[in-house]
Amino acid sequence: MPTAAKIVGAICFLMFGAIAATTVKPELPEGTQFGYFIEISAFIGLLNGWFVMGRLAGHGYRDALGAGVRTAITIVIWALIVFSINKMIILSTQLRYDGPMEAVTAAFGIMLDYGKLLLTPAILGTFFVGGLMGGAVTGQAA
Repeated sequence: MPTAAKIVGAICFLMFGAIAATTVKPELPEGTQFGYFIEISAFIGLLNGWFVMGRLAGHGYRDALGAGVRTAITIVIWALIVFSINKMIILSTQLRYDGPMEAVTAAFGIMLDYGKLLLTPAILGTFFVGGLMGGAVTGQAA
């Protein structure tokens, strides 16, 4: 059921996903093919804004800020999962793995490697401030 909080949360965190992806781009290895990196990150933000933030809004301003940071963390985790599985599939089509279990465990290693790249003050600050701002705006809409 669409509510104002879900719609505003989806829009806010769609923008958060796009801005966060733009902030992360310079930290990725040289020669990385980005493709639809920003668009997919924005879509992940849209879904989480609707389903996570939209559901949690409406319980006060303080809770909205916490829910915004929670939503930002959820977006980062889902983006790590999606992009590490994508990388694993690309590597598996190049016959880099001996079997399916090796490919699945490699996806977790890829996710950890991508996660390490996010541990810079600029990126962490973007995630935190973006989550707070998205939470505040969505909380107001609720």
